[in-house]
Amino acid sequence: MKTFIAIAAAVSTLMIATQVEASSKDCGSVPQAQWMSKEALTQKATEMGYTVRNIKVEDGCYEVYGIDSKGARVEAYFHPATGEVVRVKTDD
Repeated sequence: MKTFIAIAAAVSTLMIATQVEASSKDCGSVPQAQWMSKEALTQKATEMGYTVRNIKVEDGCYEVYGIDSKGARVEAYFHPATGEVVRVKTDD
């Protein structure tokens, strides 16, 4: 019985960790009425050192194609309501 409880606890912990990781990779489901405008996001990204070339929406995030402060091409994903960087992919 103790083994079963230990296994159940381990599985529960793993499931919670997986859910946290999955939710951190996207921007959730913020109503579009609460999103920043693309202009406001462009300004915020510029202040963060990005040169914005194009903005799309993907997986509920703003996806910004541009150049970072080091001159590397990037795809940066921003939370649509807060403008926080969710993740960044660079061209290698």
